[in-house]
Amino acid sequence: MTRPHRLQAVFWFGLAAFLAWDFATSEPVDLRQEPPLIAAGSGQAASGGHCALAK
Repeated sequence: MTRPHRLQAVFWFGLAAFLAWDFATSEPVDLRQEPPLIAAGSGQAASGGHCALAK
């Protein structure tokens, strides 16, 4: 295996390992709390976004 191929393999393995770790340790996304995608940039979801939720 040449050096560029080895570096590519290390990169892709590292990326796959990071994604697997992130998927395993993060909480599932609650789609009911997310603003609708169709409203992106319209200002419609500004009052319902994650930063406006009462804690």
